[in-house]
Amino acid sequence: MPMTSRIASLARRALVAGAALATLGTAACAGAAAEPSARVWMTSGDRSRLLSEQAPLRFQPSPGAEGAAVAVDPGRPLQEMVGFGAAITDASAWLIQTRLDDARRDALLRELFGRQDGGLGFSFTRVTIGASDFSLDHYSLADTPDPTLATFSTARMEEYVFPTVRAAVAINPDLKVMASPWSAPGWMKTTGSMIQGQLKKEFYPTYAEYLRRYIDSAAAHGVPTDYLSIQNEPDFEPDSYPGMRWGPEGRAEFVGGRLGPLLRDAGIETRILDWDHNWDLPQQPLTVLADEQARGFIAGVAWHCYGGDVAAQSQVRDVWPDKDVFFTECSGGEWTPAFADSFTWTMKNLIIGSTGHWARGVLMWNLALDENHGPHAGGCGDCRGVVTIDSRTGEVTRNQEYYAFGHASRFVRPGARRVASTVTDGLQALAFVNPDGERVLIVLNEGAAPVTFEIREGDRGAAAELPPQTAATYVWKALD
Repeated sequence: MPMTSRIASLARRALVAGAALATLGTAACAGAAAEPSARVWMTSGDRSRLLSEQAPLRFQPSPGAEGAAVAVDPGRPLQEMVGFGAAITDASAWLIQTRLDDARRDALLRELFGRQDGGLGFSFTRVTIGASDFSLDHYSLADTPDPTLATFSTARMEEYVFPTVRAAVAINPDLKVMASPWSAPGWMKTTGSMIQGQLKKEFYPTYAEYLRRYIDSAAAHGVPTDYLSIQNEPDFEPDSYPGMRWGPEGRAEFVGGRLGPLLRDAGIETRILDWDHNWDLPQQPLTVLADEQARGFIAGVAWHCYGGDVAAQSQVRDVWPDKDVFFTECSGGEWTPAFADSFTWTMKNLIIGSTGHWARGVLMWNLALDENHGPHAGGCGDCRGVVTIDSRTGEVTRNQEYYAFGHASRFVRPGARRVASTVTDGLQALAFVNPDGERVLIVLNEGAAPVTFEIREGDRGAAAELPPQTAATYVWKALD
């Protein structure tokens, strides 16, 4: 064979061999990548980890019989999730719109509502219809006494709240919005004031129309009302900010005889939630749901954290399993300033506890407050927002509730299903399957010592260790 032919032949062989080796290398890499593993994020009470990604865990065949474990059963789906988030109160919106420049405002909203670059992905929020204690002053949407509501206007909400919600929806189109009034206009009430008192029955038709007009006006300004409660905390009459006592019989009469039919006839699909108050009085929503006419218009029950035990959510759902459960308000504050204490309490009672007792959506109270726990007009003087915005500099501080909620909101997508799980003593856990089949497991160790355990799905297990006062989120693809 001539030299030139031999060189050409050797070159062809080298190319073939190189291609074969490359193919084998690619296959080997693909095989390694295909080995199932879970990504891990942790937050610890000592702040040594703050939603920090850790080394991944490798799944191996597991006998599954002995040892501490958290077992996930994707074959047993439970409630479908709406999501996690916090309320865009007047105070929060005012701070975001007036104390941040355009670049900082956009960055913060993307961090809270977006999913790019480690955003929290909040997909549930709440607004107040008129003033709450976290407003700059007390106002309704129709302050002038007039049963025709000729002066009805959402102009005050159009200043700061609606633009903030619109920006959040633009970032996260999956965002669901709940609206709650703190009081009817004062002239409709027994006190003649937005503070204390009850709604006069003669104004039930007027107040139903007031709420309908709010929904229509908000929609016209690009703000949906996916859920509506008719009264925030109806068993409480605060003495320094808007509020209104409204017993269960009256709420049932209003929803069943006035508001429900009005929204239905107007073609409005907003879902009505009853109660919107604490865990300590489950008999209140049970009384409302026992009214057949009202029950047909009520989609579910909303809960707050300031009294009672989270198990009340299941107590009501056990009676009415076709009614949704939502958790719609809890505030952090200086009554529990220590990071570890309030972080683990929030993880235990809200992220794991409330969702474990059937909540489809879970909300903190103020999305943002300033360095003085405001602005506010009456009410809580030491509440804490999910973030703190310094009103002088615009600097943003991420509080313990930010990290607690981030362990769920960043990873559990809208439409995810909570699924059954079993957990060993010393840990608390909750599991989900996202719409794309991805698994999400949230585990809390609120104890003083580390816990070693195995994460199990089917016949596979991954060895894990959770430090004391630490929460972790584990994410993995479906195991073949």
